[in-house]
Amino acid sequence: MPLNELAVPNRLVGARSVRRALQSGNLKKLFLAADARASLVEDLQKMAEEAGIKVEWAESMAILGRACAIGRGAAAAGIASRKGPPVAGQGL
Repeated sequence: MPLNELAVPNRLVGARSVRRALQSGNLKKLFLAADARASLVEDLQKMAEEAGIKVEWAESMAILGRACAIGRGAAAAGIASRKGPPVAGQGL
């Protein structure tokens, strides 16, 4: 899986930020951790599939967190479809 795609300034890290981007139609691609809580990732996956957004899976939260350049695990991350003003949870 090409997690190097997350090395962009318009990445979002964390389930809450990703959910907001999905709801506002501002998400281009979704990344989910395979070992994250099922109820959390299943909901995000369903929302993304309904919106026609591609979903990629990372082996673990630790690997996804490292790909996002944060010092802890991440259950979800994404790439925003447009770059705008920074929002909460957006990695820079």
